[in-house]
Amino acid sequence: MNIRDLENILAAFKAGELNETDAAERIKHLSFEDIGYARVDHGRATRQGFPEVIFGLGKRPEQVAGIFEKIVERSPNVLITRTTAEVYGLIRNIHTDAEWHEEARVIRVFRDRTELGSGEITICTAGTSDIPVAEEAALTAETMGNRVQRIWDAGVAGVHRILAERERLQASRVVIVCAGMEGALPSVVGGLVSVPVIAVPTSVGYGASFGGVAALLGMLNSCASNVTVVNIDNGFGAAFSASLINRGQNSEARSQ
Repeated sequence: MNIRDLENILAAFKAGELNETDAAERIKHLSFEDIGYARVDHGRATRQGFPEVIFGLGKRPEQVAGIFEKIVERSPNVLITRTTAEVYGLIRNIHTDAEWHEEARVIRVFRDRTELGSGEITICTAGTSDIPVAEEAALTAETMGNRVQRIWDAGVAGVHRILAERERLQASRVVIVCAGMEGALPSVVGGLVSVPVIAVPTSVGYGASFGGVAALLGMLNSCASNVTVVNIDNGFGAAFSASLINRGQNSEARSQ
């Protein structure tokens, strides 16, 4: 919910289309709406630039659907991460435009495709096994109004593959790199570009990878100064931060 929503409520009240009680009820929900098992944050878009995103893991399907129904009434774009086909069945009954992206485990409604970023976000994976996490990042970045390009399976075991993408990487505004195993790829990419690199350790690997901890520690110790690291498998968080970086120049221009 943004300032325009408040202006619309006040205009409707002034025009006599809403009485005082109805106007007060709508204004009350501009901040958050308590539905018992969740307090839906309708002010998130105003504060952070994007509506509340629903993290599906650990919630019952009907709870996810209930939260979704409240958000989609007020927001053109909605994301549900870490969710299931069962939940999608409920969501489709609420909103027929909802998309199910099985590999990324993401449901989204993508009605407003306005481009808000000043450049392009490039998302790379070290291997094919890292694509589910990377695709979560890609879908998030797209839904937040960014142009996204994907570079899959370009890990250090065949370093010529990432070197072949040098021009695309250097033309990017932000690069997200998803890698498991020893997590070396972000350092390589960081040494090739002069833009922020957001490293996403994935839980891909054999026993001593410790579910992504080895990659996480390797990335945290990167000698490339432009590398920042998010949590294991957190493609969403990487894309959200990348989107804010990519919006930076446009936001400054709009405020002048």
